[in-house]
Amino acid sequence: VNEAALFAARASKRLVSMEEFEKAKDKIMMGAERKSMVMSEKERLNTAYHESGHAIVGRLMPEHDPVYKVSIIPRGRALGVTMFLPEEDRYSFSRQSILSQICSLYGGRIAEEMTLGKDGVTTGASNDIQRATEMARNMVTKWGLSDELGPLLYTEDEGEVFLGRSAASQNKSFSGETAKSIDREVRSIIDECYSKAEKILEDNRHLLDVMKDALMEYETIDSDQIDDIMTGKTPRPPMGWTDSDDNDSGASPVEDVVKKEGKSDSQSGTIGGPAGEH
Repeated sequence: VNEAALFAARASKRLVSMEEFEKAKDKIMMGAERKSMVMSEKERLNTAYHESGHAIVGRLMPEHDPVYKVSIIPRGRALGVTMFLPEEDRYSFSRQSILSQICSLYGGRIAEEMTLGKDGVTTGASNDIQRATEMARNMVTKWGLSDELGPLLYTEDEGEVFLGRSAASQNKSFSGETAKSIDREVRSIIDECYSKAEKILEDNRHLLDVMKDALMEYETIDSDQIDDIMTGKTPRPPMGWTDSDDNDSGASPVEDVVKKEGKSDSQSGTIGGPAGEH
């Protein structure tokens, strides 16, 4: 609510609307927009393909959270964001749900490989690879979701290194052969999910291109536009979208804004200017 109020204050509004609440939710969940960061057209295109890969695989995998929003606007440390939102509170995850998440995490890297070639794949998927590997290893060592190794715990409580034990001297509760089996099983899960995600994107390559085009035009698309794309329709413009070509008054866009603000201030009695950046 506080963030939404700040957005409204910057726009010299007396009331907070749903538009400000949406902006506040996006800022909190996806990070603040890095408006000062200038991306080249090549970077924007690659990011659009990457995020489209995440969204399409996540949308088509079973038991995956719905796609809420996809954006190629840099936020935090990320060049783009694909946000999934659960439809209800969840406190545990099924094996299929976890596998679907791993598949969607690799969707971005596979989309890059399909469009840029193996030599064109970027480092943008590093965090995705880390998260997918951690989930696969937890399936085997913590959650008992491996058919080969069964419902056993294969991780140790590492404790604190400064309590008289070095990280290298900690004892393992399983043999070296078991460690190799864990690595093989983790690799098997990753390879299986990678192959599934790759097949989904190969079968839906046309959707990848359509979603890329929508992101290049609008920069951010929501669930309604994603629904249009997945059903073969032309994605609708985002709510409140205005094209620069719509200005037919003959005055410059800056002059139009000044006139509108002056008229609004005289009618509504707005006090002071917009608040500073937050």
